[in-house]
Amino acid sequence: MYFDGAAHRDGAGAGVVFYTPEADILPYSFTLTRRCSNNVAEYQALILGLETAVDMKQLHLRVYGDSKLVVNQLLGVYDVKKPELIPYYKYARQLMGYLGNVTIEHIPRNFNQQADSLARVASMITLPSHRNQISICQNWVIPLMFDEGNDSEEENTYHIFVHEIEKEEWRHLIIDYLNHGKLPEDPKKRVDIRCRAPRFIYYKRTLYRRSFDGVFLRCLGEDEAMQAMEEAHSGICGGHQSGPKLHFRIKRMGYYWPTMVKDCIDFARKCQACQFHGNFIHQPPEPLHPTVASWPFDAWSLDIVGPLP
Repeated sequence: MYFDGAAHRDGAGAGVVFYTPEADILPYSFTLTRRCSNNVAEYQALILGLETAVDMKQLHLRVYGDSKLVVNQLLGVYDVKKPELIPYYKYARQLMGYLGNVTIEHIPRNFNQQADSLARVASMITLPSHRNQISICQNWVIPLMFDEGNDSEEENTYHIFVHEIEKEEWRHLIIDYLNHGKLPEDPKKRVDIRCRAPRFIYYKRTLYRRSFDGVFLRCLGEDEAMQAMEEAHSGICGGHQSGPKLHFRIKRMGYYWPTMVKDCIDFARKCQACQFHGNFIHQPPEPLHPTVASWPFDAWSLDIVGPLP
């Protein structure tokens, strides 16, 4: 089960996608009837998916979500500090206790695109080669109130495991803001994303940045940036340039990432071929003594030309 929640100024939604062992896809989209935060929307999506799994009597379930806060809270890594999240947290743990075997894992947003699209707009989701009907409902989960003394009994009924598949890239925050209006919870990152976003566009699942010359540069991730530096510096047409010149050439090739200046300088310094064949200064280090001209006009020269015809 893949789950995701989306919340913005105009409303909130939840998306759930089930993958059966027979390779069938069961997508569900819910329009939340109340405005809420992103974390509450994520809990809503998780609870709605767990309720559906309990109704289907699915005893073996693997849950995937891109909300690191929700996943780590259910695993006990993070404490639930906000009072408004405590009822959702306890209700989700109770639903997972009804199932026989549940594992929950955190995945990046680009691995959770179908559930994210269902959470945003159900009509925009396309499932090629699958003829499945998308159920669009309206719902709001009201968790029951639980006693604190029952937590120890519920914790012994099931086991939860997590596995970090891939860390988030810098492009995900900008893509989420451009497409869905999502902002991170950190106030500093919110201001940074809002200031940088006008220079980016998201076209055909690719992020581009508008340069000062008006040219759109394709934004690269960490692995793609390393491959671009290797090709430009020591590839077939590479000239083993210095760091600043390598940065200029990659920009001329049409690529961009935020730390490209520092990365190009570090890459050029660590190049093994440049260490062997670089130019070395053999002059011994000595303090320089500047010489002062003895007469102001000693360093001058005058070219005398006769009268021209």
